Amino acid sequence: MFTDLVMPINFNCLSAPFLILMLSMLVVSRIFIAKPSRKVFMLDFACYKPPIAQSVTREVTVAQAKRYGNMKEETLEFMKMMMERAGLGDSTYLPEAFLKDPPNVSMEEAMRESEMVIFGALDELLAKTKVKFEDIGILIVNCCIFNVTPSLSSWIVNRYKLRDNIASYNLTGMGCTAGLLAIGLAKQLLQVHQNSYALVVSTENLTQNCYFGNDRSKILINCLFRVGGAAILLSNRLSDHRSSKYQLIHTVHTHTASFDPSYNCIFQEEDREGHLGVTTTKDLLTSATKAIESNITTLGPLLLPISEQVLSFLNYIIRKLHVADIKPYVPDFKRAFDHFLPHVGGKMVLDELQRNFGLSEVDMEASRMTLYRFGNTSSSTVWYELAYVEAKGRIKEGDRVWQMAFGSGFKCASVIWRAIRTIDCKDRNPWSDEINRFPVDLGNIGSFPYFFEPSKLT
Repeated sequence: MFTDLVMPINFNCLSAPFLILMLSMLVVSRIFIAKPSRKVFMLDFACYKPPIAQSVTREVTVAQAKRYGNMKEETLEFMKMMMERAGLGDSTYLPEAFLKDPPNVSMEEAMRESEMVIFGALDELLAKTKVKFEDIGILIVNCCIFNVTPSLSSWIVNRYKLRDNIASYNLTGMGCTAGLLAIGLAKQLLQVHQNSYALVVSTENLTQNCYFGNDRSKILINCLFRVGGAAILLSNRLSDHRSSKYQLIHTVHTHTASFDPSYNCIFQEEDREGHLGVTTTKDLLTSATKAIESNITTLGPLLLPISEQVLSFLNYIIRKLHVADIKPYVPDFKRAFDHFLPHVGGKMVLDELQRNFGLSEVDMEASRMTLYRFGNTSSSTVWYELAYVEAKGRIKEGDRVWQMAFGSGFKCASVIWRAIRTIDCKDRNPWSDEINRFPVDLGNIGSFPYFFEPSKLT
């Protein structure tokens, strides 16, 4: 027999170095033989622009809050002061329901808001890309604090009659980071579903989530958050390369909820009078810094040139071994990207990012102008920022775009794109009709008067 002619192997006689060598060869072979990941492209995206009837000044916003009847004069004065320094202009958008007299925060009105935003963005995106509905194999919708049955993803499947075997996901409670988390999820799914399109919809709903109580730590949502949403179409079809705008290069996600102060720094809860709102504690800024630092520590080696990585490593070793008393080295991230688009969490957050990264006013322009013109639209703000840069004609072939979002949890997400082609500034987007008015001078805006609850751990 053949088996009788083969000398049996005595594994007990094999040396440890030999086993290590064989194991190493196996690992290396798996690395090089492993199937390469599929390329993911962004065909296009669309941002919803509400009708002019929903455009409000800061003064009107405070006046409407007063009409609701629950807020004290000192609360309204505090809200007015915040509005003047928040970085928002006088043409952001509120829900129709909030502009009625008195405001109508019914479920019917809330659903109407979401329908207008979601379908408005999707209609524009699908008109741009002309993708057939039956070719969309993946659908991801994210909305933090508005949950309905059937789900928002079911709304879309029903409205556009998407196929019945679509991989459909509805992400909730994940804050302003959820939009980029959805991009990361879509990327992973596109590694499995070949020759497919992934549709991502990022939105929020304000109708039932404005705060009408007197707890100052919950006023922030009234002063910063506004109506908006975005839809993004991704593809892993190689045939879509030429017609796409961007290629997805990296996604990095950080979740620090295991750290109690980070977990508790943004919390939806009722105040003492029973009014539902979102509380921000004094741990917010520390938690944001912690999450962002962790995120860019992971992202750095993927983006930074070797010289910057070496300097960062040497700085870390010197500080770790206490060789010298030096400050942490801040890498020159401007060598790693051409456009930085951080989530517009507020003027103070943008100021800190600009200072820590050593960025110029031009670098921060898209973020500040988005905050000024559209306010904080939650997870979709990074898309209004990208639309701004496109409308300015600044996206050139090969440019690297870094979108960063952060929010409750506490989470931070980064997505890196590379422009496949130079983007025509005449492409239709929410800035098209007014881009020549920007940037505007924001030099007279003072510091933002945040009011935080004490840490929930004290």
